Parts: sequence; C-alpha cells; structure tokens
Amino acid sequence: MLKRILAISLLAASSLVHADSSLLNVSYDVTREFYKDFNPAFAKYWKQKTGESVTINQSHGGSSKQARAVVDGLQADIISMNQSNDIDILAERGKLIPADWQKRLPNESAPTTSTTVFLVRKGNPKQIKDWADLVKPGINVVVPNPKTSGNGRYSYLAAWGAVLKKGGDEAKARDFVTRLFKNVPVLDTGGRGATTTFVQRGIGDVLLTFENEVFLIKKELGNDQFDVVYPSTSILAENPISLVDKVVDKRKTRQVAQAYLEFHYSEEGQEIAAQHYLRPRSTAVLTNHKADFKPLELFTVDEVFGGWQKAQKTHFADGGVFDQIYSNK
Repeated sequence: MLKRILAISLLAASSLVHADSSLLNVSYDVTREFYKDFNPAFAKYWKQKTGESVTINQSHGGSSKQARAVVDGLQADIISMNQSNDIDILAERGKLIPADWQKRLPNESAPTTSTTVFLVRKGNPKQIKDWADLVKPGINVVVPNPKTSGNGRYSYLAAWGAVLKKGGDEAKARDFVTRLFKNVPVLDTGGRGATTTFVQRGIGDVLLTFENEVFLIKKELGNDQFDVVYPSTSILAENPISLVDKVVDKRKTRQVAQAYLEFHYSEEGQEIAAQHYLRPRSTAVLTNHKADFKPLELFTVDEVFGGWQKAQKTHFADGGVFDQIYSNK
C-alpha cells in the first residue's frame, strides 16, 4: 500500500513538473505576424529545455487601448508595447508591476526598435520626399489616432521633432503638426486599421507607420503597388516588454513568462525580429541584415520631449496639444 501511495505521489509530482501551461501576451496592432513566428519558436525551445508544453495566446489592438484593458483586469502574463508609457500605467494605475520594471531586462526592457517612415503609392505620384511635403495642399495623410495608438503618437512626435531638428522652435513645430493633421482624412484607432484604410480602402497619398509595417505590406502585396520613403530624420521607436507581476504570480507562470521575455534577446529571437523588419539589438544579427535597415538620423523621445511621461501629459492627455490642434481642424 505504501509503495502504491509513493508511486502516485511521484506521478503527481512528475505531472506538476511537466504540466502544460499557457501565457497571454497583450500586444499592439502590428506585431501579429512577428508573434505568429516567435511564439512557436519559443514553445519549441521551452519544450526542449523543460519537457513542458506551453501555449501562447495573443491579444492585439491599439497600444493604449490594450494597456488600459490590462489595467482594467485583462489577465495578461506579458505586455509588449511600442512605448514605455503604455506599460508605465500598469504600475501607476493598476499597481500590477514595479515602477522600475524597465531595469529588469537589457536596453531598458526593449529588445527591438523601429522608426516612422512613409509608405506611398507606386511611383510616388505626389512626389512625397520629406516631412515638408505632408502639409502641401491636396496631400492626404493616413495616420492612426495619437490618443489611442502608439504608432500614431510616434508619427505625431516624429513630425514635431523633425521641425525642431531642422532649427525650428516649438511654435513652428506646432504650426507644422496642425497643418499636417488638416491633411488627415480619417483617424483609425490603431496602426493596422490605418494600414487597412490606406491599402484596402485606397484612401490617402501617404501612410505614416512603423518601418516593419511598411515592409510587411510590401512583402504581402508585392513591390508593384507601393514604395517606401525614408524622411531626412525620424524618431527611434523602442518596443518594450514586461511581465505583469500580479498576474504571473497569481497564475504561477512567472518562470515560463520570464523565459519568454528573455527569448526576445536570444539570437533566435533577434533573428525572427529582423526577418519581420524589427531592428534587432544584437549587433551580429543587425550586421547580417544591414541591407534591410537603411541608416537614418534618429532622435529619441527622451532627447526631444523629455521622456514619455512628459510627452504624454503635454501632447496626448485630455485637453493637451493634440486635442487643441484637432478640435480646430
């Protein structure tokens, strides 16, 4: 009888060690294709390392909307955004993560970067070459809503910062961005919605979006419909990731969730990112893909705007500069 009890106990312990688990990664709009490749690669790695099967579920949408959903109770083990501000609110409003979450992984917990570029129709019929062309009469610009989309916020700040980088002051930057948004016919809530508006609905002369998004569009639809235009200067878009501590501790998924985050920094994870036109942090992987990533003068949100929290409060909070600009459109 004792032997039988011991055998059952050992079997139970073994099943706990090799128990299947699941993770929910709440992410922003334009990472769908990346995670379709990344998640199976991680699941294979985890199975080989631990013998445990893991299922990774995804949720995608406008970054700010996604972050608010987590604060409001969506049980995300992982959050992967395109700006730190949308993860900071998990600490500030939900007390779900520590305030110093960015210190837990290299590069301030951002394993990849991107930047804002222009996608134009084949042959660039409106001859759009730089930021100044976006405010010309008759140019329709498609950009996601900066209130709900990190993609849209980066586009807005890239336009503002480009004026400052060319020697303009804050008044000139505000005037330029005001004129730019007068040329915006529709504001979609997220980057993928803006892509649909431009690509499938045929609205607009130019789409402002992340570099990885424009290359995925060209890859999917071919090179005969669109061209990519790199402006003279643009913004560095960093893509941070974090555990959601209260959730992983409640669900007892911290170990596998931490491994999932760290896999983003592995050579395999960085290679998958590069294949999806996300700029890797790994020097070796970036060197192998240097033909895919044009050198570009980039400025950071910290450098030009004093950090994301200040930029959010000044430009995108209710009643902020964007509201003032757009209400007078």
